Order: sequence, then C-alpha cells, then structure tokens
Amino acid sequence: MNYDILIIGSGPAGQHAAWQAARMGKRAAIIERKPKIGGAGLQTGTIPSKAMREVAYQLSRSGGMRQAVIPDVRSRHSLLSDAIRRKEGVIAQQESVILQRLLSNGVALIPGEASFVDAHTLQVADANGKTQLLSADVILLATGSRPRRPANIPFDKKTVLDSTSILNLHHLPDSLLVVGGGVIACEFVSIFASLGVTVDVVDSHAQLLTYLSKDVVDVLADSFLNMGVTFHMRQRIASIRREEYCTVTTLESGKEFRTDAVLFAQGREPNSGGLNLAQAGVVSKDGWIEVDADFKTSVPHIYAVGDLIGRPALASTGMEQGRAAVRCAFGGGQHVLAANLPMAVYTIPEISYVGLTENEVQQQNIPYVIGRAHFKDSARGQIIGDTHGLLKLLMDTRDQRLLGVHIVGEQASELIHIGQLVMNLNGTVTDLISNVFNYPTLAECYKLAALDCVHQVKH
Repeated sequence: MNYDILIIGSGPAGQHAAWQAARMGKRAAIIERKPKIGGAGLQTGTIPSKAMREVAYQLSRSGGMRQAVIPDVRSRHSLLSDAIRRKEGVIAQQESVILQRLLSNGVALIPGEASFVDAHTLQVADANGKTQLLSADVILLATGSRPRRPANIPFDKKTVLDSTSILNLHHLPDSLLVVGGGVIACEFVSIFASLGVTVDVVDSHAQLLTYLSKDVVDVLADSFLNMGVTFHMRQRIASIRREEYCTVTTLESGKEFRTDAVLFAQGREPNSGGLNLAQAGVVSKDGWIEVDADFKTSVPHIYAVGDLIGRPALASTGMEQGRAAVRCAFGGGQHVLAANLPMAVYTIPEISYVGLTENEVQQQNIPYVIGRAHFKDSARGQIIGDTHGLLKLLMDTRDQRLLGVHIVGEQASELIHIGQLVMNLNGTVTDLISNVFNYPTLAECYKLAALDCVHQVKH
C-alpha cells in the first residue's frame, strides 16, 4: 500500500483525521480536488460567512443599546468592501496555519479528484487530466456537502444566489429576498440587513429555526424586525425568474416580489457523486453515506465523517468524528465523543444551545421546569446594552440535572460551553448556584437561571 490512510477532503473533518493519523505514526495523505485547502469550512462556508458577519455585528453595535443603524447609500460599498477584506484576510491566514500544521506533521497533500477503483484503490485525476492510482489500508471519506440547487431555480451567481455564491458578491444589492428560514438563511439575513439591505424572508414554516423554542427564536425575530426585515411565513415559492434589472419571485399564493437579488437557502447535498462508491461496495442513501457508531461504512476499512454522513453536520463535530474514526481504524481505542454537543447559529444576536429542546423533553415525558435569566437583569447586560438576551435552563425535577441550555444574545456561542461542561460531567443546577462567577459578566446569568429553577420547584 502507498499509504496507511488516504483521506478524501481537506475540510475540518479531514484535517483532524490526518493530524490524528500522523500523531499515531501513520503514513497519511489528503486528496483535495479544489485548488485551495480547507473545504467549505474555510473557503465557502463557516469561516467566510462568520468573518463577514463580524463587520455587520460591529455596525449593529455602533448604534448604542442595540438600536438598528441603517447605513446611507454612499457607505454601503465601503461596508461590503470591509466585509470582503476581513473575509479574505481570515481565509488566507487560516489556510497558512492549516497548511503548516499538515506539513509539519508529515501529512502529504495530493491535488486532484479521487474516485474508487476498488475497495483499497483510488484513481486521482489532477487539473491537467493526469491520473495516478493510490492505495491504502484505510480510506476515510470527508468530502463534505454543498448548497442544494434545484433544477427549477435559475442560479446565475450574480442575482440568483446560493450560500456559496453570495459570499463572492462585490456589489451590495439594495433589496434581497431570502428563501428559507434555517440556520444559513438566518445568518445571511443578519449580515445583509445590518449592512442596510432591504430584506424579505419567505419560508414554509410558522417560525424561523423550527426546531428551537419559540421564546428563543422570538428574540431573534424581534431583532430582525428592528432591522427592517419583513417575514412571509407559511409561504412557498412557485417560480423565480431573472429580468433585465431585477429578479421576480412568485409565491404559490400569487404574491410577487421584485428584488435586486434572491438567496435560495434550503438545505445541502452530499459531495459523493464523483466518488464511484459502487466500485468499493460502500452503501449510501441519496448520496449520504451510512456509518455505524465508529464511523465505519458498509466496508469495514472505509470510514466516512463530517457533513457526508448527515446531521449534525457541524465543523466542530466533524473534527471529533475524524479523530474518532482514525483511532478506531488503527486500534487506538474508541475516541469517546462528548454526550452533549453544542450548536450555534451566528446570527445577530447569536443563538446557541446544548442538550434537549422543550419539545424533546415533553415527548420523553420527563418532569421539568424552566429557569430563565434575562441579560437586562444582569449588570453586564445593562453595561453592554443587550436588553433582549436570554439564558434558559431546562431542569429535570427528579434530580436537578440539566436537560438543556438555550441562549440567545451576545456571546451565546461562547457562554454555551459552561452549560455543556456541567451536563457532560453530570452536574446539577445546584452546582451552578454554588459556583462563583466573575462580576459583572453574562456568565452570571447561569446562576440567576439556576436559582429560578430551584425557586419554581419550591413553590
């Protein structure tokens, strides 16, 4: 065999799999079909969108006490230029860091598109059409996913966009219609509404982010309304067409929108079509690869991790899955994943949660109470002007253990890790009450919410 392990895809899952293999003394190589490493996590998704969001976030802060600030027309181009510069600077820096880590650990980087010849052999075709055959004892698939692009949507990368092409805009539209109410759609609503774009949202559901509690989502929705966003819920699009000076979107209800651009953000698809999985005997369903608890596919020495295996499809979980799969493949012992994984939505304000939602608790018939702490009731919340933030705890009344933590507001994606750690260590609400938090901090809201839980049980 040419290598101990061949990894297809250089995104977060592939990178961490390669580093783990190298640390175990294995000959590892990453095959990447794109001209730059990092996958969607670095090049077309996670990092660039969050870098652009930071510019929008700083603008939202400048209004004082979280009042919406709509920039004038003359400043819009400058704002977009700032966002693009920040995005490209972060990408370049992170690409250099990743490259240095891989090379310093002895991981080989092989450019080209890989496909199976048999269960141990890959054909790799480079950009010039040259091919080579490579083999390995273990093969790990980490090719990720891409935006779903239905055939009836006239994508053109200029006015009808997906979540990848919208990151490459060099002219800020005056108006934008966002189709979808999920994580990606909401994040881009935050960015463009903060930059002064008139944004309309069309979604078939009754609320945004349907899997989250209404009180949490309502805080986000109110923020959007303050930025001038208009919602059209329980609506479906019938068609989208391009005209000379605008896009025209027609709903099934007959309502018509004329906007400068449309963002279609409804789901993602697996990047597995070119792998020729049948040649290796790997089972997939609609392109998504099925794996067991150790991330083995239907072929024992072929593993799959990251977006390719479906939910939760997060960079953070993909990294852990990559490490776990490699440890399993080379007898390093099972890598124990944390029982409770944090999720974050990088909107303005942020939303983050860990554990069960209220609906899930109710479906499992667990007796529970809800403890809430509003940021406005904490000194730090008042200082920073976050008057709408909320931290919510779901507590099992039988033993005071945390069932879930839900946060909406500034630094939610950072604050969530306190609750996650308590849950993973089987801690209780009492542990939060007895802990001492710096004052003034938003973290103090954990104690306030925990006290609220105990108060409700007593009364």
